[in-house]
Amino acid sequence: MLIKILLLCVFFAIMIGIGLYCRKHATDVNGFVLGGRSVGPWLTAFAYGTSYFSAVIFIGYAGQFGWKYGIASTWIGIGNALIGSLLAWVILGRRTRIMTQHLDSATMPEFFGARFNSKALKVGASVIIFIFLIPYTASLYNGLSRLFGMAFHIDYTVCIIIMAVLTGIYVIAGGYMATAINDFIQGIIMLFGIIAVIAAVIMSKGGFMEALNGLASVEDPAVSATPGAFNSFFGPDPLNLLGVVILTSLGTWGLPQMVQKFYAIESEKSIHKGTIISTLFALVVAGGCYFLGGFGRLFSDQINIEADGFDAIIPTMLSNLPDALVGLVVLLVLSASMSTLSSLVMASSSTLTIDFLKDNFIKNMSDKTQVFVIRVLIVVFIAISVVIAVIQYRSAVTFIAQLMGVSWGALAGAFLAPLLYGLYWKGTTKIACWCSYVWGAGLMMLNLLFRESFPMILQSPINAGAFAMLSGLIIVPVVSWLTPKLDRQMVENCFSWYEEPVKVPAKFALSDGEE
Repeated sequence: MLIKILLLCVFFAIMIGIGLYCRKHATDVNGFVLGGRSVGPWLTAFAYGTSYFSAVIFIGYAGQFGWKYGIASTWIGIGNALIGSLLAWVILGRRTRIMTQHLDSATMPEFFGARFNSKALKVGASVIIFIFLIPYTASLYNGLSRLFGMAFHIDYTVCIIIMAVLTGIYVIAGGYMATAINDFIQGIIMLFGIIAVIAAVIMSKGGFMEALNGLASVEDPAVSATPGAFNSFFGPDPLNLLGVVILTSLGTWGLPQMVQKFYAIESEKSIHKGTIISTLFALVVAGGCYFLGGFGRLFSDQINIEADGFDAIIPTMLSNLPDALVGLVVLLVLSASMSTLSSLVMASSSTLTIDFLKDNFIKNMSDKTQVFVIRVLIVVFIAISVVIAVIQYRSAVTFIAQLMGVSWGALAGAFLAPLLYGLYWKGTTKIACWCSYVWGAGLMMLNLLFRESFPMILQSPINAGAFAMLSGLIIVPVVSWLTPKLDRQMVENCFSWYEEPVKVPAKFALSDGEE
């Protein structure tokens, strides 16, 4: 117990110290929200990765999908690395950085407002983010209850409050730069933690081959009648597995807290390095989490899924590990949760201030006032998320839990297509963006309220979210072709910086003067 408490104390002291150190970077909106657009590749890549993977992934998703799909759930982590990280950086990174700086936008709604010359689009996006990021923020605490109960035997509410207060201190003090530096440290903990935990759990079952053989002998007729389904290449249910891969991988392309990381990239070199670092980070952390979860059924004699739920799987797998390793796991999950929490509250508060309150309710809002309001809203958002998490924990309010499940799908379904087409296609129209907003957020709200009326395959929020995103990629171009185009000169101005000539080394382009 002493080892675990000392690890936590050192961890929290470092987080707060970095927050106080970074106060000098957080004196204006650009510095507080984007770190002055001067964040290097390592910090940006780790900030992207740690915002991506939270306790929801490690405790909730890894346990749930590992139980459902066996070792094939590793494909989810691979998809997160290749689609959610590699392709996201390659396709969105450079263009997002260039256009957002050109349009002087610090948030996703501000980008939509400037790119499509529509104040209403900006406000609409900020409302969607406010509605769906709060329950998503509250869900971050879910994975901590059983883990802290196992490690410290203290009340879950105390854990929530401690984590929320400490995260709030360093985010409020140091802004984005403090978040990025802490994300880097937390990312290192996550990398070492997941490797150590996988090795320990597999060794506890006799080694890798022995664990695989044990998984091959597991049978569950309710899931699949095929022998050895849980250690097969695609698992017992490839179609639903594909839905999970799409939602958790492609979904990052439309999440404001993820895309906003590209706004702060320092240089071209940072994009190249960040792409590689972010992909490798996702491969180890996400691939490792789902790989570990795939062995969950080997512990079925210790778990009652009907009574305890899927969140009990990973803590049960870890319950017999040495104290020092349990302490590392606690730091791993805390790091995953705090990094994502800081990213979400930063995105929520900056969006509500810059895109909703500024000019609409508070005229002539100075830079200093904006930073102050963002800091106040960070406190408000963290407090609301704590209240929601405690209410859910202490009562049977299933509506809140369901709302958390649709948050990711609603945000990505609403924003992915407008962002992608807005960066690449001059023909994207304002009405097409509205259609995507209504379709993505509306479909997921209907799925929440009238789930049983949906076709069987779309009753799952995971599949419904994946469908919302993919169909949005069709809706936006079709509606754009049928609706009035934006002012040509305004659109050309948005894309003009893509054509700005820059000097590059000869290895990237031949000189025009060569014979």
